Amino acid sequence: MKVLDDLKSIKKIDKSDMLDLIVKFPAQCRDAFRIGKSFSVPQPYKEAQFKNMVFSGLGGSAIGADLIRSYLCDELKIPLSVSRDYTLPNFVDKDTLFFACSYSGDTEETLASYDEAKRRGAKILAISSGGKLEAKAKEDGVPFISIPKGYPPRTALGYAFFPWLTVLSKFGFIEDKTKDIEETISSIDDLRDSALRPEVNTAKNPAKKLAEALFGKYVIIYAANKHFDSVITRFRGQLAENSKTLASTHVFPEMNHNETVGWENPKKLLKDFAALFLRDESEHPRVAKRMEITAGIIKKKSKVIEVRSKGRSLLSRIFYLIYLGDFTSYYLAILNKRDPTPVEMVTYLKGELAKFK
Repeated sequence: MKVLDDLKSIKKIDKSDMLDLIVKFPAQCRDAFRIGKSFSVPQPYKEAQFKNMVFSGLGGSAIGADLIRSYLCDELKIPLSVSRDYTLPNFVDKDTLFFACSYSGDTEETLASYDEAKRRGAKILAISSGGKLEAKAKEDGVPFISIPKGYPPRTALGYAFFPWLTVLSKFGFIEDKTKDIEETISSIDDLRDSALRPEVNTAKNPAKKLAEALFGKYVIIYAANKHFDSVITRFRGQLAENSKTLASTHVFPEMNHNETVGWENPKKLLKDFAALFLRDESEHPRVAKRMEITAGIIKKKSKVIEVRSKGRSLLSRIFYLIYLGDFTSYYLAILNKRDPTPVEMVTYLKGELAKFK
């Protein structure tokens, strides 16, 4: 029996039960959508004439904002940027709608950015499961969205994405996405049950097969820049945190203007590389052709794997690849014989930073 089809072996490695959180992700998305629908935009915010939007967050608290930026790039009429730092871009001012995003509520970079946005007079919205951010928001009378506690931030993507997507439609920045959201959640629910969960054996399970293909490889993940740059960022992060596997990313067409040439060296290591191409029907025809040609070049040096999205709407196709990536990172952790949940290096780093005042 393959190790990925041995449920007892999986449970022995997954001591912290990451699997339960991944399996319940569609239910989380439903709850997150409900939370977004229940939020009321304050009247002063409705009347404001915003010139830009800035999301502040790190790690699992920022990837939701990245996905919103990528997903809505063709629809938003004002610029949206994501800040992953202690300080904010100079353009942030009274005409900025500022989103403070911290799952724990204690992300120090986000708290510093919140204070700076407040000093500059930006209109602020905040989301967290508690912590200092909630306390600041309540003290300042800032509209606040409360999300459930107890998740490793990377497993709370539904709460980092769907409330804000719904809120943006309430502001009138985008059209109502209810139909696409419901299709997306239903699709990943079906995908889990029919193809991804551990009870589906490797021969019929695309996530298990992909994990086996990536096992022992340095993974470079490619996609079209438009709409899917954030999907590969999410995929890389999940491989790092869940699988304890180093990976990198690049996008088309930019990759063809530099990284393509790099697929010559180091010759002795290229056999241990794997290029993972995430494909979608929305690709510009020239980008699709570039990806096809580039895959042919890389095949001469290293393993190439292509995965195509599935779904009616762009949102459902984005989340198809995200959910496939989450399960793949989980199964790769099992192959690596590592409990997916603990992130010892992050914990250590935070401990060392706490000593520095």
